[in-house]
Amino acid sequence: MPHHILAIDQGTTGSTALVVEVVGGSASRTLGRSTAEFRQHFPRPGWVSHDAREIWTSVEDCVRDALRAAGVSGSDVAAIGIANQRETTLVWDRETRKPIDLAIVWQCRRTSDVCEALKGNPRTVARVRERTGLVIDAYFSATKIAWLLDHVEGARERAGRGELAFGTVDTFLVSQLTSGAAHVTDVTNASRTLLMNLARGEWDSELCGLFRVPETVLPTIVGSAEVVGRTTGVGFLPDGVPIAGIAGDQQAALFGQGCFREGDAKCTYGTGAFVLMNIGDRPIWSDHGLVTTVAWRINGATTYALEGSAFTAGAAVQWLRDGLGIIQAAKDVEVLARRVSSSEGVVFVPALAGLGAPHWDPDARGTITGLTRGTTAAHLARATLEGIAFEVGDLLDAMVKDAKRPLARLRVDGGAAANDTLMQFQADVADVVVERPADVESTGRGAAMLAGIGSALCLGFDDAARLVRFESRFEPKLAQAERAAHWDRWTDAVRRARSVRPRSL
Repeated sequence: MPHHILAIDQGTTGSTALVVEVVGGSASRTLGRSTAEFRQHFPRPGWVSHDAREIWTSVEDCVRDALRAAGVSGSDVAAIGIANQRETTLVWDRETRKPIDLAIVWQCRRTSDVCEALKGNPRTVARVRERTGLVIDAYFSATKIAWLLDHVEGARERAGRGELAFGTVDTFLVSQLTSGAAHVTDVTNASRTLLMNLARGEWDSELCGLFRVPETVLPTIVGSAEVVGRTTGVGFLPDGVPIAGIAGDQQAALFGQGCFREGDAKCTYGTGAFVLMNIGDRPIWSDHGLVTTVAWRINGATTYALEGSAFTAGAAVQWLRDGLGIIQAAKDVEVLARRVSSSEGVVFVPALAGLGAPHWDPDARGTITGLTRGTTAAHLARATLEGIAFEVGDLLDAMVKDAKRPLARLRVDGGAAANDTLMQFQADVADVVVERPADVESTGRGAAMLAGIGSALCLGFDDAARLVRFESRFEPKLAQAERAAHWDRWTDAVRRARSVRPRSL
């Protein structure tokens, strides 16, 4: 008899629900899917917020629609898995479950000044890095929590009395699904707060003191594949459905790609590019501009990952469309790029929002080199795809150096992963086999796989991974000398991009 897993992928701009069928202990196929968007709130320049009520409504809508599309009812759901936008911070009243303010989204920069002040002390920077594997930045949750407690009247006092609860989006969803009975976060999300000791997998009292976060608001840290609560009082699901899998979105995608071996890596090509590499059961602190994070914890065993992010990937293609008008739709970039066999020496560094890892240069500027009278829109389109691949290649190179081992393979997902020209060039410049699944929606699939293991519907990693089917494989084809010449041009272009500094007129 088939069972069904409901996977909730709660993202930055919308929520997606998948209904996955499990037969004979193996996840087999996705029966239904639905997405519901919600509003973005921008209270001030540089601030990004979400309304938790709108998030919850989007989850309810997409779950109802996905069940309808799958032809099943809520009573057919045997387990729930959750993947979520990471670092986004909520604080709510424990009794009423009403948020005290809008959620502060991972993109929000309102606490940058606090982070800059903390970074003025080299010992603090080193201590935080050693304890968490992260850098001090407004991206992460700790300073967001403190901001809410400081700027909402009476919040810090109420937190001291134990009346308030903090959570990332996974914590909020579990609280809603269980009518407040469970206040938990999984270890992957906890590792993104700047408050968790990475080696111990526990909240760190010294870090809580540094960032002024009272431990009374923190949830219990749980594993990524275990039953952490059951639905209670949810209108669109029956009572008693176990919540059995949780992971941050990028970790869920790593799991959903079946990257279970050391050296396995995945890249999600979205607005930016996110690369994670499985580094096994011991954390590695990066010397090359990456962060260290928890990949997952299952049956008490923790797997770690190195992570690097490029700020601009698909956004560079959007710029060709919206800024330059040389394509009508993002998918047209491949057709245009294929009109030429190479970029003819044109190099585009897509630092349109600065450079992320491994350079960490927010003042770098997008730069195009190698232009001639013979350069056409096709050359620029091809250089754009190549620039994305080079950014990812920089991250992969840093990972190889930090891990001191070669990449086993690179598995890919996200919208731009459908671009064959980009994927082939990625294989060429990184000198690695690139594998693309038939379904590039790896995040929701990872949540379903974790829930399958956590609920014992799936018998283990291999049975959960039967949901992953790879349709395309891209082998490196460039000769070593040609690859080296490409990298020389890229390195020179990055140097130029970093030498440009914004100036006031």
